[in-house]
Amino acid sequence: MSDLFTNMKDQVKTGYPTIVFPEGTDERVLAAANRLAEDGILKPIVVGGEEAIKDKASSLSLELHSDLVMLDPATYKEMDSLVESFVERRKGKATAEQAQEILLNVNYFGTMLVHTGKADGLVSGAAHSTGDTVRPALQIIKTKEGIKKTSGAFVMVKGDEKYVFADCAINISPDSNDLAEIGLSSAETAKMFGIEPKVAMLSFSTKGSAKSPETEKVEEATRLAKEMAPDLVIDGEFQFDAAFVPEVAQKKAPESPLKGEANVFVFPSLEAGNIGYKMVQRLGGYEAVGPVLQGLNKPVNDLSRGCSEEDVYKLALITAMQSL
Repeated sequence: MSDLFTNMKDQVKTGYPTIVFPEGTDERVLAAANRLAEDGILKPIVVGGEEAIKDKASSLSLELHSDLVMLDPATYKEMDSLVESFVERRKGKATAEQAQEILLNVNYFGTMLVHTGKADGLVSGAAHSTGDTVRPALQIIKTKEGIKKTSGAFVMVKGDEKYVFADCAINISPDSNDLAEIGLSSAETAKMFGIEPKVAMLSFSTKGSAKSPETEKVEEATRLAKEMAPDLVIDGEFQFDAAFVPEVAQKKAPESPLKGEANVFVFPSLEAGNIGYKMVQRLGGYEAVGPVLQGLNKPVNDLSRGCSEEDVYKLALITAMQSL
């Protein structure tokens, strides 16, 4: 495991947060949750029928750790309290009867555990779509004040090099306000990983070298972000080389505070971000950590359905870090 995650483990241990895993009968999730308990890093709650979880553990030859908690929505003793909290949170959009049914869904159940403080964060997505994970979070956890939309960032890691790429997971066609929010949220994500953020708002143009609605959108996003966070080092619009290579920056944008040393990159669209991070991952040999969901009041993170046990373990560490 890289130094990034070794350091993260040490920090998380001091807080010993509780993380809920709604997919408790998925073998990758159960194995990772049990490892986290064995390592004494966090307290895992796995959701599902107790017998089903124990049967899965037996099939994997896992001896479940005593700190691993199993919760079944169908038999949860405090369900009435969760139902009441859910009805209150949804403000008339669900009756008590509807809430009772909704909270049998493992993702809604797990998200309500986070909302009510019984867990500090949630990791799901090994057996569910992104929408299945994010929808309950948006309805219950909701976004932070001043943030209208959540976004998805990847931390690209190779040796001592660390960069943040966003949005690579959620917003298909962000407008200027969205991009400004993504820039600020990504800066906060960078800090969590020990990166002093220098944010580049990316485009196919550098400082007006081309003019189009697409470049003007990024230019406006940069202006808005600077207004929202005047102390943040952020600039745009930039082609990637002008943001990343000092010699190119000196020629194309000599007055920019970035000076070709950007480490947080905000892409103008989801297709650009998704393509970009996967190219760097596959061609550049970087580890893509994430997606880390940004902008929520409490941490909820989404796995890929093709994830490994190690992916679950690492995303749980990130979620725990967000909760500290």
